[in-house]
Amino acid sequence: MPAEATTADRHPEFHEFIPMPRINARLAIACAWLVLALAFPARAELPAPAAAPAAADPIAEVIRERVDHLRYELQHDHRDHAVRGERIVLGEMVARYFESQQFQPKWRDPARLLQLLESLRDLTNDGLDPAEYHVAALDAFRAELGRGKALPDGEQAALEILATDALMLGLSHLYLGKVDPGQLSPQWNFPSKPVDVERGFEALTRALESGAIRETFGRARPQHVWYQRGRERLKEYRALAAAGGWPTVPAGPTLKPGMSDARVPALRARLRVTRDFPAAGVPPAAGTTVAPATVAATSTAASPAPAEPPPDELYDAPLEAAVQAFQQRHGLTPDGAVGPATIAALNVPVEKRIDQIRINLERARWVMHEIRGEFVLVDVAGFDVSYFRDDEPVWTSKVIVGRPYRETPIFKSLITYIVLNPTWTIPPTILVKDKLPVIRRDPGYLKRNNIRVIDARGREVNPYAVNWSQYGAGRLPPYTLRQDPGEDNALGLVKIMFPNPYMVYLHDTPSKSLFEKDERTFSSGCIRVQKAFELAELVLNEPQRWNQETLAAAVATKKMQTVNLAKPVPVLLLYWTAQPRADGQVVFRNDVYGRDPPTLAALDGPFRPRR
Repeated sequence: MPAEATTADRHPEFHEFIPMPRINARLAIACAWLVLALAFPARAELPAPAAAPAAADPIAEVIRERVDHLRYELQHDHRDHAVRGERIVLGEMVARYFESQQFQPKWRDPARLLQLLESLRDLTNDGLDPAEYHVAALDAFRAELGRGKALPDGEQAALEILATDALMLGLSHLYLGKVDPGQLSPQWNFPSKPVDVERGFEALTRALESGAIRETFGRARPQHVWYQRGRERLKEYRALAAAGGWPTVPAGPTLKPGMSDARVPALRARLRVTRDFPAAGVPPAAGTTVAPATVAATSTAASPAPAEPPPDELYDAPLEAAVQAFQQRHGLTPDGAVGPATIAALNVPVEKRIDQIRINLERARWVMHEIRGEFVLVDVAGFDVSYFRDDEPVWTSKVIVGRPYRETPIFKSLITYIVLNPTWTIPPTILVKDKLPVIRRDPGYLKRNNIRVIDARGREVNPYAVNWSQYGAGRLPPYTLRQDPGEDNALGLVKIMFPNPYMVYLHDTPSKSLFEKDERTFSSGCIRVQKAFELAELVLNEPQRWNQETLAAAVATKKMQTVNLAKPVPVLLLYWTAQPRADGQVVFRNDVYGRDPPTLAALDGPFRPRR
């Protein structure tokens, strides 16, 4: 039985973390707004839905005709229905909903429509564009309703269709995301979220009749604190943009602490905008320079000697601390030296930072509903791995990920076992592209690196007896190349395993110096962990049996040993180029795999229901 099935059978609560093939789920995806139902008790505890009125509302027949027309266009004309020029996106679900409600109207109350409009406008703080949710047309309808007269039946029926589509569409995009990640990455294996249509219709009706539209939008958002922080930071950065953004720091020689330079005031002003440096008007701590405006006033009275630079041009200790804080949250070595990389990060426009936050809020909507409890999260773009408990990281380590042409894939799985003193079997891709060219020139490379050549019967073969020149991409050698355990093994002294079709795992490495680099894209797809043994201890979660001392003792035997986890630990490989921190700052990372532009293009483009 495959490892995946065995793990799932032993731990049914982890079924959703086992990689599964993607299925055609157009209808389930299109009606994912039914997350409403998930915020309510189980069916047995639900109050009965409101009974249908004894006498049919005259408008119901007009709504029915409009729904019939909508269905006809979908099924026969193969085009979307439109109301006042606005495309009805989820027409099939809108039709089904009104059929379930016997075509009774839901949007006669201007206050209810106002709640919907306010909720749709608030989508801007999620990085979505309210204009895509019929806001302008709905505003016009609300103005007409506000005049105190009922709309003509045909117009009311049009409003019913339009407002319900906007409601469903907004909730769908909050719950699932607007963009289909499966269209951006073939490796995406996060399962579609379950939908109970009838229960969802009941919940939608209760939300409308109780006036709980705002609360319903709130429930549809990821409830993880990360997402709430991201919304707040997006508002903050948009406010910065409205105020003019931040000043540019001119290029020039590397600025170092203790230097005086005419660019220092611009650097200080730039860091003040993003709160890396104390804001003007805040009493400076001991040793902190006063604000430039104050310096100008005092320097005139003091009349410093012409040979001395103005005080505000001095790169002093408080500014150094601010630069280091900025460098740290932008993935740069926090050495306080303002060189080309730091200047480039300082001068990224605020509009681009806003887009980064929007992109990552969208990525959060894809996965944040499932991030809970204890799990391991690898941030591929951030070059780190964290162990989470109760929504917060309790441990973090640097990692090395795949090169841009051998990207680490984005997926999720379950960590099920670790291997101490692992061997390394060279994968075909690495063998063909990296090792065979070396072996052809020098078969002795294999012996020097403790790599054995094993034939199909498990017998060791003399590497000098093999004609390596005949093998390549079109003809793989009929041998397994396996590196013995040891400190020089490519996997180091421990590997942490989780089922996946990509042959990707977390492991130790003998190449420790690479962890000092800012951008750590040096592997062939696997994730090298700087503090691999600490992570092994965390996932094993048996401190009496497995701790740093017992792990070291097991490694000292130099014998390979497999240790199964008592309880599998979820692992998520994600890609964050912007992350909100608990202290109110945002961590930004370079888009090393170039994934932001296509995500942004899809986020800003027309919505297409998933297939």
